[in-house]
Amino acid sequence: MKTLVLIIPMLAFALAASAQTSTTATRQFDTPDIDFKEIDQQPPAWTRGGVGGITLSQVSLSNWAAGGEGSLAFDAMLNYDAVYTNRRHLWQNRLEFAYGLSNTESRGTRKTNDKIYLNSMYGYRLSKSWYLSALGTFNTQFAKGYDYNTSPGTYMSRFMAPGYLGLGLGFTWKPNTWFSAYLSPASWRGTFVLDDKLFEDADGNMVRSPYGVSPGKHILNEFGANVRLELNKDIMPNLHLYSRLDLYSNYLHKPQNVDVRWYVLVTANINKWISANLSLDMLYDDDIKFARADGTMGHSRLQIKEVLGIGLQVKF
Repeated sequence: MKTLVLIIPMLAFALAASAQTSTTATRQFDTPDIDFKEIDQQPPAWTRGGVGGITLSQVSLSNWAAGGEGSLAFDAMLNYDAVYTNRRHLWQNRLEFAYGLSNTESRGTRKTNDKIYLNSMYGYRLSKSWYLSALGTFNTQFAKGYDYNTSPGTYMSRFMAPGYLGLGLGFTWKPNTWFSAYLSPASWRGTFVLDDKLFEDADGNMVRSPYGVSPGKHILNEFGANVRLELNKDIMPNLHLYSRLDLYSNYLHKPQNVDVRWYVLVTANINKWISANLSLDMLYDDDIKFARADGTMGHSRLQIKEVLGIGLQVKF
């Protein structure tokens, strides 16, 4: 399974990288054949852009012989990029927000999507395609989350429980405007669980280790190597692909068990205001264990979340 998790994203990146390069506002700065004298003469510049959207669905039934139940659901998202260039300096920033709820007559209101993601990377250009880089990443969620496979639902998460903060130094290879590879041999990652209830069992004893954080502590410190592959481009007219793959190996504990985080967002523009979005999150973290039926902790598993919707979009 671990091998499959690694192979699938790598194949996807290889196929996407073979597509034709698109033209963007930062192309002149980032093309590998640029003259360094020209780079040093360029004035500071910002390139900004983003997309926000909301998807709504509603079902109402009255005397419907085939059965069913009424439902109401929404999913909102916001992605925004801001890139600053100044001679040999490159500063890339990205934020991703998402939140969704679903309400049905039998199950009530449940959370279906929840994400806060912030990323910032500074690079100093060493050669035509290589940068000396520093990377900072933060991600968590807005609201409480529950495991509804139990009755009643088991409390699993909230803001900063868990929360992830990563800091690293390394090198970035950026051969064109739409693809980059970040390589860090020295990267710290902290996993935060700032709610004591997540450590408690059914009797209130502090014995659980949610998200790998030991009872009585609120942070798991890891130090290791980080590899990030990022792609952001139009793969054909009105069809955009963003893909980010993170691989992390903890030097301090089982370095052979590589953590994998892969996020993909495909956006198809139907017209100026309507779009179809497909997002896919895949996560494998050796520190996240799943409970067995008897309540004891079992093994790590591949986690998958997929969101598909058609709705209103706004570009800015």
